[in-house]
Amino acid sequence: MSEFSQRLIAWQKQHGRHHLPWQVSDPYCIWLSEIMLQQTQVATVLDYYPRFIAAFPTVQDLASAEQDQVLQLWAGLGYYSRARNLHHAAQQIVQQFGGQFPTQRIELEKLKGVGRSTAAAIAAFAFRQPETILDGNVKRVLCRVFAKDGDPANKKFEQELWTHAETLLPDNHAEMPVYTQGLMDLGATICTRSQARCNICPMRDMCQAYAQNRVAELPRKKTAVAVKQQTLFWLIAQHENGSIWLEKRPQRGIWAGLYCVPTFATLADLNDYIGTHNGEELPTITHRLTHRLLEIIPYRVAFSGSLKHGKWVAPHDLADYGLPKPLNELLHNIK
Repeated sequence: MSEFSQRLIAWQKQHGRHHLPWQVSDPYCIWLSEIMLQQTQVATVLDYYPRFIAAFPTVQDLASAEQDQVLQLWAGLGYYSRARNLHHAAQQIVQQFGGQFPTQRIELEKLKGVGRSTAAAIAAFAFRQPETILDGNVKRVLCRVFAKDGDPANKKFEQELWTHAETLLPDNHAEMPVYTQGLMDLGATICTRSQARCNICPMRDMCQAYAQNRVAELPRKKTAVAVKQQTLFWLIAQHENGSIWLEKRPQRGIWAGLYCVPTFATLADLNDYIGTHNGEELPTITHRLTHRLLEIIPYRVAFSGSLKHGKWVAPHDLADYGLPKPLNELLHNIK
């Protein structure tokens, strides 16, 4: 067993996180948590995870659910393609794998939305398979401890990290869950991006970046992606009984598959849709997506009858629909 894995396992057992609800051997729970934790803080997932498990206790329950149910529970968690992929993958498990999770990483990677690192995490945690993860936290730990210096966007450099990570795996496969959790914990709580806690790190005396005074330098920062600005106009059509007109978003694009108020690229398009109106312009909303900054200008209009491709939804029923986070907040304030 490598010195690195030996230290990591000992440290995790004594100082790592042991309270997380998905620290079980059930592959369904592990898979669900891994998908939720992609680009999302643990504190946020701790709020969503129990509600999701309560609604869909098994992968069969998730597979048989309507997409709207899944998106409604996911609303506010962001990156909604994860929810759609999760639902699709649950159906794959039921239809292609007889309701049982594959035990091998290669097979797990066939599931929609499951890449190599996520598949490795499921295989290691649930089935004690000798597979290494390589998420952002692990890349940072490896780049610092072993002074790996390269362009994070370079595929050859990433493959070098995969290869090195595989050499560090413990010989005793029964230790794979502890080792894998240790990698996550070390990167999330000690070897953090902005403020590494080198004074209490179990790897300090073997960390090459620490010895070379390069902890702040490694890993190299990714080139920032330009943020595009986009203006949208929302039609908040409100019935005299307080209901709001909602329509389902297309399966592609912003907020795909969620329910939303009619959305337009220009105010002229909004006016053409509804005809002449005495709309009230509400305060502009700014909302940041991954590579996009949205400026949303809502217009509230009193309206009776029906519009196209949607439905009136009473205020007390809004919670049953998966809504974009900024719309949910706006409608809550209107109520």
